[in-house]
Parts: sequence; structure tokens; C-alpha cells
Amino acid sequence: MNPGVFYRKSCGHRFSRLAMLLVLAAWAAGAHAQDNVGATSPPKTSDTPAAQPTKAGSDTKSDTKVEVSSHDTGTTFKLRVNLVQVRVVVRDKQGNLVDGLKREDFLLYDNGKLQTVSTFGVETAQTRHAKAEQAAKTQQGDESGGPPLVAIPQRFVALVFDDIHLNMQDSSTIRVAAKKLIESMAPTDRLAIYGTSGQITTEFTSDKAVLEQGLLKVIPHPKLGKANDVSNCPDVNHYMADQYLNKGDSMVLNLVTQEVLQCLYGGDPKELAAATQQAQMSLQQALTAGDTDNDFTYRALEDVIRRLSAMPGQKILVLAGPGFLITTSQLQETGVIDRANRANVTINTLDARGLYAPDVGGDISQPNTDTVQTAGLKTMYRTAEQTENSYVMVDFANGTGGTFFKNSNDLEGGLVRVGSAPDICYVLGFSPQNQKMDGKYHSIKVAMAAKVKYDIQARHGYFSPKKADDPQQQAKQEIAEAVFSQEEINDLSVELQTQYFKLQGDEAKLSIVSRIDLKGMHFRKENGRNWDNLTVATVIFDENGNYITGGEKLLEMRLLDTTYDRLNKTGLTMKSSFDLKPGKYMVRQVVRDSEGAQMAARNGAVVIPY
Repeated sequence: MNPGVFYRKSCGHRFSRLAMLLVLAAWAAGAHAQDNVGATSPPKTSDTPAAQPTKAGSDTKSDTKVEVSSHDTGTTFKLRVNLVQVRVVVRDKQGNLVDGLKREDFLLYDNGKLQTVSTFGVETAQTRHAKAEQAAKTQQGDESGGPPLVAIPQRFVALVFDDIHLNMQDSSTIRVAAKKLIESMAPTDRLAIYGTSGQITTEFTSDKAVLEQGLLKVIPHPKLGKANDVSNCPDVNHYMADQYLNKGDSMVLNLVTQEVLQCLYGGDPKELAAATQQAQMSLQQALTAGDTDNDFTYRALEDVIRRLSAMPGQKILVLAGPGFLITTSQLQETGVIDRANRANVTINTLDARGLYAPDVGGDISQPNTDTVQTAGLKTMYRTAEQTENSYVMVDFANGTGGTFFKNSNDLEGGLVRVGSAPDICYVLGFSPQNQKMDGKYHSIKVAMAAKVKYDIQARHGYFSPKKADDPQQQAKQEIAEAVFSQEEINDLSVELQTQYFKLQGDEAKLSIVSRIDLKGMHFRKENGRNWDNLTVATVIFDENGNYITGGEKLLEMRLLDTTYDRLNKTGLTMKSSFDLKPGKYMVRQVVRDSEGAQMAARNGAVVIPY
């Protein structure tokens, strides 16, 4: 077997969060993970001498492994203090990013109450690159010309084209503009392309050629469309149907009846009753078609949010389209926003129409059926529809702390702005005071301490954790949340190493060694021993953030004083092994102790060559 590459202390599968919770609840310890626990130094590497098993002191005559046992069962945890992180982008009046701000420059409110900003950081392209490089750095890659470094994905951007509502002209323009966003991708970005119709799918990847190929599918795919596309008689839109059937605007029926009377019956007043009946039927058909198209759009967005929720990093959904009408019920719109907030997904929106003038004459690709009597009112309704279609785009962005790019023909620049990572981003963290674990929504407001008129982009709220009746399930949920994050947690001191061994054929064995420092852990003294439990969850993702495999172990420590003193000096080592195919992988490990509810989270990377 050939030794592989080691990594230290690092900053295709539709796998849902629910499925991940189930996996975390019962990890397999058989075919994919064989775990060893001991009070030793890490196994032998190219620069680390071989470790020897150690024993407890002769006065105890007790082997360390008797005092440290590994089990697949869960345990009871204390609730961890919830830390809420808020990414803030600050721009001046000219739209330029504001640099050099400090913690004291910000005021942060939770449900109107001023909070203490306990953590503060500044994200830039340089810091993101350094973080990824630290996680992916290898001895072999740096010193002996081994496999290339892995750019650990940190941002997942789902570019969603509303191809149900897009027209052909706008789809062509936005398709060309999207190439600029693809070109602007950083090595730590992963981009996916979807359509609300379900006919456009390019999964998360960093391969720009594949993404550009996926753009070729961006054309209009309406679900129902208009019932009278050929004759365009009468010319009825979704807005007019909603105004009449849902809001009781009788003027709409009179308008459509006059149009039908002219275009179908030559203006014969004797056919008024037939024209009225035809007008009512056309309005009902337009409402059904518009509502159906909207239903498909909402469901598609929910599917993308579910996909994003399973990705291990910052999650952004970019919706590009002309918008669509919000009818009488806003439950679907609210449901999309709530789902995005619960999954920590920011929705940025872009008006694909660019800087447009109201289309007072209707669709130029279809016959114009306006008459002298109807032209004025039809213009009013068309203008109103085009204005109100943008309201849903505003709501999606505002409801999730995103950005709505509108009224500009610079669609290339707009997509880069809403899809790329800003050059400067401030990360504020706070632990809510007297927080109730009730799962309710909390509003967030970020303001400047000095009365400076800046444009502040930040999330508008979060859902507080909901205390589970079963403490073990609560712990599983908290670990799952940490697994799907890219943030490093440093309550505990943990070093992560990886090593691969090539087997026969295209099989390989990946070993993950974790050295856990016991200093700072809250052991409980009972029956002359030092008690604490550690849960160690290890998850393997591919280079595009798709879940591959994982395992979880509970380490029960009942340490004699002599063993406790020695392990305080040497640390505790755990080893897990996974069977993998050659490829590029990201390793995410979360460690949590039961007595102090402390956690550690580490990222690593490995390249297993073919």
C-alpha cells in the first residue's frame, strides 16, 4: 500500500437535511467506518514517529482503553448556547463597499433589543482564500509535487432562472449575462443552474465549461400559457383575471366583453350575452393558468432551498426572472421565505427585464386585439401587471436579507453583484439574551453606531432553536447544524489529520485521525473517576459539497486520576476509516462533550489520485 497525504488543523447526491439528521442519529460502524480510540499520539506519518499504546499508572493496574470506551449509542447533552451569525455588507451612496469598519461601528438588535456583539470578523477574498488554502494544504502537494490542493467549497450559489415566466427576448439576454457570473467564480465557489420549469438542471460544480453548457437550456418553458395563443382574442392576462375573480373589479369583465364582441362577433350587439360568457370563461382560464404557473414556481424554489440546505457552507439562491403576480393568498410566498430563513439561505433576485418601459401595446409577437374603446384601460392593466410582478422579487430579497437588482440594463454586473461574494463582508455574532427555545422567528436589525447613511445588507431574522423533548435528539440536531456549516468552532482544541491508502483497483482507504486536547473540558468527578462523554461526528463530502458518507461515535470517559493527568498532557486520539473511490473530498468533523456542552468543528481536504 502507498501512504497518502496528511492534513492538519483546517479552518452526487440529493441529500436532504432530514436525511442527514437520520444519518447522524444512527451512523454505521461497519463497512464504511472502523473506529479506534486510544490515549496515544497520532499514528506514524512521514514526520511523526510511531505511537505506542500507553497504560495507566502501575498503581491503578488499569488499561486506558477500559477507561475510554467507544459506542454507537447516543447520550444526553446539555443545551449549547446559541450563537447567531449575521453577515453584513455595507455600501455608501454610490454603491461602493465600505472598508475599515470595526465591531464598535455596528449596532445589532434582536426583536428590538440591543445585543452585545460577541464575535466580529471581516471576510475578504484574501481571507477566504487563506482559509481554503489552510484547510487544503498538504505536505506532499507542497513539497514533493503530489496531488493538487483541494479548494474547499465555502459558498454554494443556486442560479435559478424563472423560465416559466421568462419571454424569449429576456431569456436570451440573461443567458448571455450569466456567463459573466460563471467567469467571476472563485475557486471556493460552487454554482448550480436550475429552472423553475424543472427542465433546466446543472448540479453544483466548479467546472465552468459544464455550467456554460447548462446555460444553453435557458429558454422559456411555460407550463400552461394562454388558452388563446393563436388568435389572442381576447387578450387577457393573469393580473386582469385576478382583479375580476379575486378582487371583484367588474370593469375588467366589461372590458373583456367589449373586446370579445369586436374580435369574435364583429361588434354585433345581439351577441352581447355570448360575448359576456366567453369573456368570463377566458378570465377563468387566465386565472387558472397563471396560478398554476405560480404553483410550479413556488415548488421549484422550495426544492432548490432543500437542495441548498444540505450543502456545507454559505448558501445563496439567485432568482433571475421578470417576477410574477402575488394573488389573494400569500401563504406560498411566505412559506418559501420561512423555509429559506430556517435553512440559512439568502435569496437575491434580479429583474431579467432590465431597464424597461411599460409594454403598453402587449406582446408584439401576438395579434393586437385592442379597440378604440378598450385600448386605454388595457394599457392601464398591462402597466399595473408589469409593476406588481416585481413585488414578489422584492419580498423574497427583503424577507431573507438579500438584494433585489432592478431597473438596469447592466445584467452582467447585476448577476455578479447578487451571485458573487462581496469583496468586503463583516460577520457579527451574538448570543441572544434570555432566549426561549421555542422555535419562534426573531427579527434582526443592523444599524450603524454613527448616524451615517449607508446601505446595509444583512439577514432580517432567524428562527430560535426549538428544544426537543428528547435531549439526545436535541444534541443530534445541534451537531447536524454544525456539520452543515463551514464555520470553525474552537470551544475544544482538536487537530485533524487525514491519510489515504490505495487498495487494489479503484478502491482506497481514508483514515481520519483526531487528536483531542482534554484541557478546558468540564469533567465531572464521580466515584473517584473523571466523567465526560465525547460525540465525534465525521462527514465526507465530495469536491462539490455532495454528501458521500460519514460516521458518529460516542466516547465514554471514566478516567482515573493518573490517566486523567497523563491525558491532559498527551491528549486523546481517535481514528476513523472510510472506504472511498479516488477523487477530491472535503472532511468535516464536529466534536462535542456532554458536561460542558462545548464543541469543536474542523475542515480538512484530501485528494486520492486515480
